[in-house]
Amino acid sequence: MASQGTLPGILRQLSTLGGCTNPIRLDGHRTEYDVDTKTGEIGRLLHHLDSTNLPAGQLLVRCNNRRTTRCPACSEVYRRDTFHLITAGLRGGKGTPEHVATHPRVFATFTAPGFGPVHNRRTDGRPCRCGTHHTQDDDTLGTPLNPDTYDYEAAVLWNAHAGPLWRRFSTYLRREVAKRAGLSQRRFRDHARVSFAKVAEYQKRGAVHFHAVIRIDGPTGGDTPPPPWATADLLTDAIRIATAKVRFDGPTIDDRTHTFTFGRQLDVRTIRSADFNDGQELTERAVAAYIAKYATKGAETATGALDRPLKFAAELAQLDISDHARRLIRTAWTLGARKSLEHLRLRAWAHMLGFRGHFSTKSRRYSTTLGALRTARAEWRRAQAAATATPTGGQTNTTYVLAHWAFAGTGLSSTEAWLAETLEPATGTEGEPTRG
Repeated sequence: MASQGTLPGILRQLSTLGGCTNPIRLDGHRTEYDVDTKTGEIGRLLHHLDSTNLPAGQLLVRCNNRRTTRCPACSEVYRRDTFHLITAGLRGGKGTPEHVATHPRVFATFTAPGFGPVHNRRTDGRPCRCGTHHTQDDDTLGTPLNPDTYDYEAAVLWNAHAGPLWRRFSTYLRREVAKRAGLSQRRFRDHARVSFAKVAEYQKRGAVHFHAVIRIDGPTGGDTPPPPWATADLLTDAIRIATAKVRFDGPTIDDRTHTFTFGRQLDVRTIRSADFNDGQELTERAVAAYIAKYATKGAETATGALDRPLKFAAELAQLDISDHARRLIRTAWTLGARKSLEHLRLRAWAHMLGFRGHFSTKSRRYSTTLGALRTARAEWRRAQAAATATPTGGQTNTTYVLAHWAFAGTGLSSTEAWLAETLEPATGTEGEPTRG
């Protein structure tokens, strides 16, 4: 590259990736023309980009993978965006009014039921059932005491139905809040709305659980104040009752009917209370940072499973994963062969131990969206580029774009990867602008 005089060019192109280590490679072109909005006549050529003329020979764009194990740089952007999304719903900003900070809101954790005894660290100081005081980083934590009696089938199916169970819970919760307010469900919509943002996290045993910010707003969402009867205590009570009541009927397999519920361990804490993190105040920032952290993690982080789909079951024997994760993946793969379960797509999601839902979700009126944050960042970058571009003369009324791009692969060549390591990585904290 240096001998061809392209080294500065390839460094500039790699710098636009913001540290992405597995970019998408595209072949194609993009041409922009000036258009007279009055006559519709296409005027002068504004810009032409052809991938063959780029230093890397192709257009490189960020992979935008949320997983830390796949691309640390892109997952960091996703984490920051999630932080800002959660924060906006807690104290305003990004189009959400600041008075949402006065609305009743709690931070709740919903767990999965038990599928068999596992190695754990007891909070009362007593040893695990196996007689050992496990350390925090002990690889046996979360693994079954007896793998042969552990209910792997129910564990995988729980993950596969965790999303539908949450959706049903959200319906039950609205009913319980309305009941405590003395309102019918129809009248409740005229007085208040329940908004939430949640993230999924894998426990070490491989079961999904949910962390959620839940808030009571006025009838149109965060832009209107909640009614006087809406309190954090009322919301907490409604959450506990709805969690205990909710059920989701699953499939019947070999004469065994599966019904899914949340586990008995339910933690609900009022935000800005002093019962979080060993007595420290549960602030908006603490909640947002906690949720954002788990938005970039998957089953591979907690259980040592995979961070990409499995192509063949035979691969399992060669993979460096825990025996517990291997059995969960194999169970998902085996169940995925059943015709009655094909709608669950268990083979496609075997690496996720059956869970196929989105890791970060929110109700429509909780706050801004990840898409809006990405759009704002892209618009800021375009504005920065336009501000530094050389004027071409004349006034552009509008732009006509002709573009065609085709997927050409992923990743960097060994030389590109070496050069990318010489670039200073993007750094920052949660407090940085989302345009990042």
